[in-house]
Amino acid sequence: MKPGVFAQIYIQIVFAPKYRERLLCKEIREEIFSYMSGIITNRKHKSIIINGVEDHVHIMVGANPNDKISDLVATLKRDSSKFINDRGMCAGNFHWQDGYGAFSYSRSHLDKVYKYIANQEKHHEVKSFREEYVSLLKKFSIDFEEKYLFEFLD
Repeated sequence: MKPGVFAQIYIQIVFAPKYRERLLCKEIREEIFSYMSGIITNRKHKSIIINGVEDHVHIMVGANPNDKISDLVATLKRDSSKFINDRGMCAGNFHWQDGYGAFSYSRSHLDKVYKYIANQEKHHEVKSFREEYVSLLKKFSIDFEEKYLFEFLD
């Protein structure tokens, strides 16, 4: 950042593997999420937490105001897909689904959102990704049409 620029911007990013396939098995998640954290850091954002379950990922970043969120997400998807495919971590060719959600939070909400992301496995024992995602869209008063949401298989 330039001298004299002060920013505190927290963004939760959510996206899923293509067709929401359950490809992010527990054995590979830590390595993938660590790699994604490096991408975030290299783009001069602050990687706060990355977690998810088999069919989607949540990422909390302290955003660098000099880098567009859309560019960060495109790089995360492109580079992590290559990482997964180069290492043969999934059968077939891994791709992320088009689209993503990005939700902003104040510093006062950071601890609550951090805990929410950290507890994804427990959370999804009772709530599907579709329910969670639609709930986020509604909570943030984001207008949406079902046909433009992720391709849900459930």
